[in-house]
Amino acid sequence: MTGEDIRHLPLEDLHQKAGARFGAFAGWSMPLTYPAGVMKEHQHVREHVGVFDISHMKMIEISGTDSAKLLGRACPLDAAALPLLQSKYTFLLNDNAGILDDVIITPLGDNRFMVAANAGNAAQDIALLQKSAEGINATVNPLDRIFLAIQGPEAEAALNKAGIETSGLSFMYGVEPRDSWFLTRSGYTGEDGFEISLPEKDARELLEKLFSDERVMWIGLAARDSLRLEAGLCLHGNDISADTNPVDASLMWAIPKTLRAEGQFTGASALRDLIARGAVEKRVGLKPEGRQPVRAGTALFDADGNQVGRITSGGFGPSAGHPVAMGYVPASSSAIGTRFYADVRGTKMPIDVHALPFTPHRYRKG
Repeated sequence: MTGEDIRHLPLEDLHQKAGARFGAFAGWSMPLTYPAGVMKEHQHVREHVGVFDISHMKMIEISGTDSAKLLGRACPLDAAALPLLQSKYTFLLNDNAGILDDVIITPLGDNRFMVAANAGNAAQDIALLQKSAEGINATVNPLDRIFLAIQGPEAEAALNKAGIETSGLSFMYGVEPRDSWFLTRSGYTGEDGFEISLPEKDARELLEKLFSDERVMWIGLAARDSLRLEAGLCLHGNDISADTNPVDASLMWAIPKTLRAEGQFTGASALRDLIARGAVEKRVGLKPEGRQPVRAGTALFDADGNQVGRITSGGFGPSAGHPVAMGYVPASSSAIGTRFYADVRGTKMPIDVHALPFTPHRYRKG
């Protein structure tokens, strides 16, 4: 990808002013870290409140009398049965039940849904949804919005101080507090927090209010990655992809049992075959022995020296206090405590299957 192909966040000037160090991610120039550094940024989210600019992600509005039908074609989801304003984690699958993207869908009423899609998959997702809309009364409308995540135990207090009311919102519920605004109590850090989509002018005004609070800090993509890895949350393109499926990825909890048996979504037949076959490999948490992190792409070996698995995400967990990783191992050898060996520059490092998440989730569910 050339420099001309890299996209820039609408709020890039604010990140430059804050001293961000930028890097490429999913075709975007993204703030990786700020002057505090990744360790302090990570711990600040765990202890206080951090703000992430995730405007590289795409919000897509689905509307029309057949909008639930569209989503039922595209996803293993009974959209019509979703409680109003309750967000649902689901997938866009290919014909082989490979995970093209993982998305969050929220019903907004009046045959309207909001879809949050990952940055690198947005164009593909929009095209797939538009194909699913053919011949029915449903419209796919990609939105031009700023998207911010406000995460941490003091997120609610900071938003309330900035004039955003959140008290009636529980984890995985969303509302439209103002025209062209969409607010959910959700996030990808394992902490209580919120994600908010809004016009650029409104976003700049909100950020000015938020950063007048000394508890609030900008957080970059590097800490977002270490936070979500400690929380045991998948990153599409690493832990899940078009080459992995929900069975092997240990994500079948996201697909209702009735749809597993009877759903007519894309990839339904292949998924039923995979369920009948059972998991061949399994996504698990992994804890390396010692202090050295093991990175994505590292091969895993059994005690006899046979290559049997791979690391898909890895790094140091500042809150866990030790290296953390996720990867795939044989389903028959996926019990907690099972030992493998990671090939780190020619040295076989012991690495054990570990329960996920590495740090407890602290979502506000009531």
